[in-house]
Amino acid sequence: MPKPIVPPAAPAPSATSCPIKAAVAGLAPRLRQRRKAARPQELLEAALTLFVEKGLAATRTDDVARLAGVSKGTLYLYYPSKDALFKAVVHHYLVQVISEGTDLLDQFEGSAAELLRLLMQTWWTRVGAEKVAGLVPLIMAESAHFPELAQFYVDQVIDPSRRLLGRAIQRGIDRGEFRGVDVHMAVLALMAPVHFLIMHQHSLAPCASMLTGIDPQAYLDIQLTLLIDGLSARTQRGGEETSPSDA
Repeated sequence: MPKPIVPPAAPAPSATSCPIKAAVAGLAPRLRQRRKAARPQELLEAALTLFVEKGLAATRTDDVARLAGVSKGTLYLYYPSKDALFKAVVHHYLVQVISEGTDLLDQFEGSAAELLRLLMQTWWTRVGAEKVAGLVPLIMAESAHFPELAQFYVDQVIDPSRRLLGRAIQRGIDRGEFRGVDVHMAVLALMAPVHFLIMHQHSLAPCASMLTGIDPQAYLDIQLTLLIDGLSARTQRGGEETSPSDA
């Protein structure tokens, strides 16, 4: 009696025969690469959080690595020291904003008063109202213990900010929109209200009930109005417009 013909067994499915598994296998390297590309930003975010919450001296690189979900060795691949990490945080969160402000100044075609308002309001939105504003009281409190980092902050943040605002004021003077004032002192007058708001929200706000109702945008708006009116080349005296030479 002839033996029955048995069809050959189907081959066992391989890892690549399933389209879903194949897609996942192909996606994994891309996800790892994307995760690696995002790692510097994650480290900077973790460092900023700890610098603001704990201060520069109390922040340890181990804590930064732990918060970012990486090993300490991985952190050192990107930032070889805490000083390098702090400088990277300052550059990413502050220096870039100042650089964008410089580009804005170069391209802006409106009045000097409009330019000043835009620069100050943009800075508040991007820096003053965000976590990074906590670097301002930090550097004030710890600069004596970290003079090299304090000088870096002056060179990369304070001096460029003053030059940027000074250029905007000088533009107004050159165009006859602003009176001929001491530009350096006018810049300090512009920066002071912002520093007050930052110091307030990072120090006094939790316990000074009479100040907790400050609306930052409204406060900045009235300060800018007062300062710009004071800079204006035409002022009001006794109901009549006068030029700076008559004032």
